[in-house]
Amino acid sequence: MIKTIYIIILSYFVLGAVAFYFINRHKEPEVAKASYTKFASYFVIINLLFFSIVVDSTYFRYLTLLIVGVGCIELIRLFVKSRYQQKGFFFTSVIIYALLAVGLFEFSGISKEEILFAFLILSIFDSFSQITGQLWGATKIMPTISPNKTLGGVVGGGLIAFGSAFLLKPLVPYNMVHLIILTIGLLFFSFWGDLGASFYKRKYHVKDYNNLIPGHGGFLDRFDSLIAGGAWVIIYINLFIL
Repeated sequence: MIKTIYIIILSYFVLGAVAFYFINRHKEPEVAKASYTKFASYFVIINLLFFSIVVDSTYFRYLTLLIVGVGCIELIRLFVKSRYQQKGFFFTSVIIYALLAVGLFEFSGISKEEILFAFLILSIFDSFSQITGQLWGATKIMPTISPNKTLGGVVGGGLIAFGSAFLLKPLVPYNMVHLIILTIGLLFFSFWGDLGASFYKRKYHVKDYNNLIPGHGGFLDRFDSLIAGGAWVIIYINLFIL
């Protein structure tokens, strides 16, 4: 089953690479290079997380601690860099982040099949939102918060991720109702987690948290959907499945 799922992932990446070729072929070389760099680093990250889950999910738990820790540093760094402006906003953000971070850590302790299911849905939604957004995204959703987020991207990525949930159903022991609700919740939390991380940056008037990951705007920029989505899975499991 894991081998089949990995083949599906590689197929998605091939489709993504083809889409990026058509998206970038008429762009300026520097712009195209940045896009390909982002795609390549994303490929490495997805493979790293995928194998940390399937080989031994304990490794994934260590990675979640790294993600949460670096993300916290990024939040504090922007606050300090602003000379401690927006104190109320900062402390509210830290409390929300801490709750989501605890949820993500608890998420890393469930079965590796459930982790893998949620991780793949989040990754597919995130990657195909960018691709479909660049291909068909004309309507901006919240341009002042996340300029690149479009209605076409969210709908396109959401439909592909939602359809993929049925392909990945053998990973989880849920009935169809639970599968559908869990998937919709993952898409919802992913969307708002992404917007929340972007909103925090805008409040402190920066484009990126940092450039630690090539082509991405920091750990929170890359893992905001995973943090929020992982927390949702724990909420749903504890409220409706256990």
